[in-house]
Amino acid sequence: MIDRIWSGKSPLFLLLLPLAWLYGLISNLIRFSYKAGLKKSWRAPVPVVVVGNLTAGGNGKTPVVIWLVETLQQHGFRVGVVSRGYGGKAESYPLLLSEETSTAQAGDEPVLISQRTGAPVAVSPVRSDAVKALLASHELDVIITDDGLQHYALARDVEIVVVDGIRRFGNGHWLPAGPMRERRSRLRSVDAVITNGGTAHSGELAMILQPGKAINLLTGEHRDPASLQNVVAMAGIGHPPRFFATLKQLDVNVQNEVAFSDHQPYTLDKLSGVAQSGQVLLMTEKDAVKCRSFAQPNWWYLPVDAKIEGVLAEKLLQKISDLILKKIR
Repeated sequence: MIDRIWSGKSPLFLLLLPLAWLYGLISNLIRFSYKAGLKKSWRAPVPVVVVGNLTAGGNGKTPVVIWLVETLQQHGFRVGVVSRGYGGKAESYPLLLSEETSTAQAGDEPVLISQRTGAPVAVSPVRSDAVKALLASHELDVIITDDGLQHYALARDVEIVVVDGIRRFGNGHWLPAGPMRERRSRLRSVDAVITNGGTAHSGELAMILQPGKAINLLTGEHRDPASLQNVVAMAGIGHPPRFFATLKQLDVNVQNEVAFSDHQPYTLDKLSGVAQSGQVLLMTEKDAVKCRSFAQPNWWYLPVDAKIEGVLAEKLLQKISDLILKKIR
């Protein structure tokens, strides 16, 4: 129902417009208070790059963060990542992630980023506290913040917005009448717009999610996903249909699709009946990080990598590199 409302296919959004106008008023007042100096932003001693979005729901920010971290690491820079840690609940904040940190403590995206990149990661609802914790324990050249475009209490040097190329901005209204956290006009003030799928508009960086081999959660075996038979596809992400569409493009033999809410906590009891005897449970990598401790032999996941190329991508990376080198010197 919410997808129909936000996409403009249902007139029910009209009933939510008063709440949307209130949301927009509060959002604009918060941003203005920082721009006018009424509230102070904390500035880190190293460059801060924000990867965020204008809409609610999954747009593909985490793959972009991983791409950015790995690319900067390949250039020899020391990269740290901060996140709010949505979906996790730590005993205290800021929380520095270790190999033992669970998704229940830190949230699924921070654990995934930590495992994929090896970069130091910290979470806190107050992102400046997470940055300070990272810098106190690591020598870093740059901080990437996963989400946080609207978290103006943390000053930033580069802003990157990720857009779902298929859904774009829906009906264009603020939450809850539409998907917007900020108006589309906000794009004029950011450093880069990365479009995930669909058709990138002029000035936007085109991105595709490139799937790899399916990986068994227990054994680590790699296999062509199309070779898996009797598959039950499972996704607990912001927009599950994107994962299911990917499997169809890969000619995976999907017998059933199961969608969970984003940041859904899992247990063995919860998932034991999803795939029956003789079936394979194939999930996203984001789901897999929450299931490793109780994974079953027939559970697999499909990792994806962001592929972002072209002149605009090179300019973005050069801008970040120049900011880092300027600080180092």
